[in-house]
Amino acid sequence: MKAIVYKKYGTPEVLKLNEVIKPMPHKNEILLKIAATAVNSGDIRLRKADPFSIRLIFGLIKPKVNILGSVFSGVIESVGEDVIKFKVGDLVFGHTDMGFGAYAEYKCLPEKSSIALKPANISHKESAVIPFGGVTALYFIRKAMIRPGQKVIVIGASGAVGIAAVQLAKEFGANVTGVCSTKNIALVKSIGADNVIDYTMDDFTMNGETYDVIFDTVKAISLSRSLKVLNKDGIVILSAAGISEMLQGIWISLTSTKKVITGIISHKAEDIIFLKELIESDKLKPVIDKTYPLEKMSEAHVYVEKGHKKGNVAIEIQ
Repeated sequence: MKAIVYKKYGTPEVLKLNEVIKPMPHKNEILLKIAATAVNSGDIRLRKADPFSIRLIFGLIKPKVNILGSVFSGVIESVGEDVIKFKVGDLVFGHTDMGFGAYAEYKCLPEKSSIALKPANISHKESAVIPFGGVTALYFIRKAMIRPGQKVIVIGASGAVGIAAVQLAKEFGANVTGVCSTKNIALVKSIGADNVIDYTMDDFTMNGETYDVIFDTVKAISLSRSLKVLNKDGIVILSAAGISEMLQGIWISLTSTKKVITGIISHKAEDIIFLKELIESDKLKPVIDKTYPLEKMSEAHVYVEKGHKKGNVAIEIQ
């Protein structure tokens, strides 16, 4: 089978289209023929080993995991003898968690992975871009216990996590303000934001407004600036936090009435099913900026790494 393989950390050029051995499912696994995947910020960080701490988990000198890609949509080609939830021919989508491997034509996954039947009303490439931003936003929104009537501001509202965060916070009943650049104002309004702030024209920390929850999806501003416009007992969510932000967050949470939420997300099949139901009820919409074929993966990485994509970048696998 064809797969995008990388054997050393570095620039997008380390990603090579190779022939690799097609996997075979174990008793409790499904074999998925992948129709589409996506390029996300997590793939970029892992390819570059940035921050350096990534090397402590995924390989100090060279990567232990040689095929990236954490999201997928496709069709089940075969199943192990102990699989009961899925059958051959099922159209599914989901998240590989830390297993990666979706930059390939085939992938084996345990039946109990974060997998669900594909939403009936969208395509494979649209389904593939949902789990990364959707799972991330859902995890932090639930952890913050966002509830009806709260004022929530989403920084980076036009990115993969931001687009999901705006829509999910609205679903949970919040009044949502999105922060983005001028060219993305219409997009953020279209996904349901009650208010939109153009960061090139207005500094939301200086306009007199305060918020119950500040969701920074892109590590765009300092914690000290966020805290100035956070209500008493408010919460800052840092989904892209580094170690220094995590340590600052722990200190703030311990020494004040305000709370900072960071950390590694966790998820399960029920979360993918929840997102599927929202999509099918037209409450969560995928946003795709560009689509590339598998063999153009390095080009897709170059584009995503520039940091200006609207929503998601999809990869179609022929």
